[in-house]
Amino acid sequence: MKNEAPSIRKAANLSIDAHVLAEAKALSVNISRAAEAGISDAVRQEKQRRWKEENRGALESWNRWVEENGIPLSEYRQF
Repeated sequence: MKNEAPSIRKAANLSIDAHVLAEAKALSVNISRAAEAGISDAVRQEKQRRWKEENRGALESWNRWVEENGIPLSEYRQF
């Protein structure tokens, strides 16, 4: 999240497993920041999943083209 404008915080009510909450408090884990990090990761993963789904046709088409024609400019590769 570097080079981003400061975010505006908003309160939210969450239900968290009592055992997990107790352990987090005992370990001095910042619960709000940990929850935010977990939600942020879930959002990132869902965006990736949706992008792949939305672009599946194009990716499959490109893969078929490469299988049939080879990698473009492969004769210039040095590895």
